[in-house]
Amino acid sequence: MTDLYADRRSFLTAGAAGFGLLGLPGAARATASGFTHGVASGDPKQASVILWTRYRPANGGETSIRVEVAEDERFRRIVSRGEGVASPNADHCVKLRPAGLKPGRWYHYRFIAEGGDRSPPGRTRTLPARGTNPFRIAVMSCANKEFGFFNGYAHVAARDDVDLVIHLGDYIYEWGTGQHSQAAKAMADRAALPPGETVTLADYRARYADYRADPDLAALHARLPMISIIDDHEVANNSWRGGASNHDASEGTWDARKAAAMQAYHEWLPMPDTPYDRYDIGDLGAIFRLETRLLARDEPLDLGDALKGAANPLKAAAAFRDGPLADPRRTMLGAAQERWLGDGFAASVKAGQRWQILAQQVAMGPMVLPAQAPGWFDAPPPAATVDRLKLGVAAAKLGLPFSMDNWNGYPAARTRLLDSAIAAKADLITLSGDSHNAWAFDLASGNRAAGVEFAGQSIASFGFEARFTADPARIAADLVAANPALRWCDTSRRGYMTVTLTSDSARSDWTMLDTVRRRSLAVTGTTTAQVAHGARKLEMA
Repeated sequence: MTDLYADRRSFLTAGAAGFGLLGLPGAARATASGFTHGVASGDPKQASVILWTRYRPANGGETSIRVEVAEDERFRRIVSRGEGVASPNADHCVKLRPAGLKPGRWYHYRFIAEGGDRSPPGRTRTLPARGTNPFRIAVMSCANKEFGFFNGYAHVAARDDVDLVIHLGDYIYEWGTGQHSQAAKAMADRAALPPGETVTLADYRARYADYRADPDLAALHARLPMISIIDDHEVANNSWRGGASNHDASEGTWDARKAAAMQAYHEWLPMPDTPYDRYDIGDLGAIFRLETRLLARDEPLDLGDALKGAANPLKAAAAFRDGPLADPRRTMLGAAQERWLGDGFAASVKAGQRWQILAQQVAMGPMVLPAQAPGWFDAPPPAATVDRLKLGVAAAKLGLPFSMDNWNGYPAARTRLLDSAIAAKADLITLSGDSHNAWAFDLASGNRAAGVEFAGQSIASFGFEARFTADPARIAADLVAANPALRWCDTSRRGYMTVTLTSDSARSDWTMLDTVRRRSLAVTGTTTAQVAHGARKLEMA
């Protein structure tokens, strides 16, 4: 597979670079003139798609930009045009949505500046009005540049069988160099710019400029349309509607920081500013893009805080489980988005669409810490680490999850979502990111099957292997044994998923890359899970 893709990858990288600018580092390219960061497309609909580029004239001012959309790569059959302005007010980024395109078609596009400069070309696709059988989606998340190369992006860009990319978030990371708890594992030659933590609009713009300078990310954007979703690191770690664990008063107000981060995101990504949306894949299914981070999410709970000073920790933990954790008022989506989603499930099923697909940020499947977790080390870990793990094991015996930052920390909200899918008779597939590891879950509300979850490993961010040194196969076996809904997991490898939809089944293939510590397209294996239409239960290959 490595040799098969090598020549194509080189071609794509050169094409995305255009005029050699992708050879410049991000900081230099951000102030260079011309089309500095290639092209991208996103938010595809059945008759339109957002097209993106960045153009900076030599004088640094505004300039008019035109776009041409063609049926052929030589631009002899142009079918749509559009015009916009690349302005310093939007960091010289321009987004256009030419209309009048036909459903389920591949198109080629390019931008033209006032003086005649042309961007490198891009390729994009509209969504089908009738089911295309099969329809294949590459699903990815969590690309911390400092911890590895974006080989997963390159691998997808080299494929000819992908129709759409869904990026589930953590497209950038806000950390400053050396600030991460695992900073010792960062790669010096992958250090992100600016070197400090991103807080201001200028910071976030510079970080996007740096990430988008990566040739593998540029190749992916030039090759395929993307639906992207905001998770926490686009703003700050473990964010919620009122703050984040990685934000304090010395960095200004949370609202100001969030506004700066969102402005930069919407400048640099070919997505609209609607927080959630629906995408129809003909009669095959509907994709529901959710917002679970910034709009309505309540602050994550902390079991450690609940146990501080408790005379009887087990009694306090049980009270935490039955009280704050179970509180039905706690939400991830907010009431308006919950209603929108429930109505969307019902409408999709009524329209005869085969699959109802959630594209959202964090894991949904129920999971507790196995009793064997304190032994997941080749050598004795620090005493504080053992104490934390023992607390997690004790909590697990009370049914408490080991992560409160995903749907496990909002069980009533999760039940409401699953119940709405069951009530609509939906064939639910949940696509999740954030965790950096790969998971396959059956989802249920009580004893009623609700659907399945395909959760993807990261593009570059480290997973369990950075914190636990025992054999990853042993760790995975312990996790599966302790969690009945968990059918399979991989806790040590990077890569991406492809989800293939047909009328009769939905299949996820987890592609495992050999390494992210150097540029490589080598693959160590693929794991497959699928669900038959109407079954709402996984089958592992």
